[in-house]
Amino acid sequence: MPEELIQDSKNTDGDIDTEDLASDKIPSLQQRRILHALETDDVRAHFETTLDNQLVLNMGPQHPATHGVLQLVLSLDGETVVNTIPVLGFLHRGYEKLAENMTFHEFIPHTDRLDYLSPLANNVGYILAVEKLLKIEATPRAQYIRTMCCEMARLTSHLVWMGSMAMDVGALTVFLWTFSEREKILDILDILTGVRFTTTYTRVGGLALDMSDECIARLKEFIDNFIPRLEDCRKLIERNKIFINRCEGVGHITKEDAISLGFTGPNLRATGVERDLRKDEPYLVYPQLDFEVPTLTEGDTLARYYVRIREMYESDKLLKQLLQKLPGGPINTPDAKQVLPDKGEVYTKMEELIHDFMIVNFGNTPEKGAEAYQAIEAAKGELGFYIISDGKGYPFRLKIRSPSFVNLGVLPRLLKGAMISDIVAIIGSLDPVMGEADK
Repeated sequence: MPEELIQDSKNTDGDIDTEDLASDKIPSLQQRRILHALETDDVRAHFETTLDNQLVLNMGPQHPATHGVLQLVLSLDGETVVNTIPVLGFLHRGYEKLAENMTFHEFIPHTDRLDYLSPLANNVGYILAVEKLLKIEATPRAQYIRTMCCEMARLTSHLVWMGSMAMDVGALTVFLWTFSEREKILDILDILTGVRFTTTYTRVGGLALDMSDECIARLKEFIDNFIPRLEDCRKLIERNKIFINRCEGVGHITKEDAISLGFTGPNLRATGVERDLRKDEPYLVYPQLDFEVPTLTEGDTLARYYVRIREMYESDKLLKQLLQKLPGGPINTPDAKQVLPDKGEVYTKMEELIHDFMIVNFGNTPEKGAEAYQAIEAAKGELGFYIISDGKGYPFRLKIRSPSFVNLGVLPRLLKGAMISDIVAIIGSLDPVMGEADK
């Protein structure tokens, strides 16, 4: 506003004179006061009708509904999202570069910190890629236990997703119930691996520990009682009209867009694409098991919800089959030059002590120029590890294909045209974990 207009509107005391409100020179008292306050900062302002303006808003990276440290730069027309720019990298720890400076064995604990809601699946996916690089294979018992680990990880991840998504849209009780069930699985993992959360359980060629009878009994007890608990959670929210209205038709994406933008896992299957690596590119003992791949065609937030719910039923079915078919035998492949020997033998035999020393200090030795890519059907989609070797005891290059990173890249497409209140429901339906997205 020109200086003379502001000066003309002031009285002898320096305050803005309200009698000038009727003047055509000054549109309103509110605008005059705002401009007067900003005058010393040399700020120029332009006023139009509110609905004609677009607002740029930061959502995150501290917002609880962004599931960690995700920032969304939103362009809004009123309450409608016009455009979105996801900003990632606040949790970046350089894991891919770290992997190139430590042995294959040393990197196992770092995989726990990727998708920290399902560390067991991360362990298995990484070790399968290393074993493909080394051209070795785990024993039948180890493969069955690894498969159980993947399905338990899927359940723990989906339970956290179900509770947190329900809480995002206002249903707090479900969050408490699903975490209660997750705690039971973590207690089982404590018996299996020695810890509840960051497991570091797999080993090149096998496992750190065998599955005890106590662990088997606790797992049987859990899966026998899990479905009724899940049904209780479903009844609480699926009969709630508010929950359905906040999810149905929200965050829609077509099958063609989902494929072109890289969706995998439940998010892709919610658009009608029956793509599941456990069946399409089978690994471990999944070919020996009977299970369905839940798919829906709506492609919205509610479809993504139902796909994950149905997957929990399938995981329960898979765990029952795995316990029935679990074979006996060793859990580690007898390859002394590539697989860590049993600690009992290390403490009593010189040759095993030497092998243990060489693997721990100098790493496994794949062929020079060997490369391998192995992907698993993780809870959030295709989790892949691509490794290139130059013949040394650590990777020459390691690349992690993290599904959360790819899924978050689809947000601009999902949020366009949505309301501000829809954002939290859409993000929750994608089930991102920022530790995996940022790596």
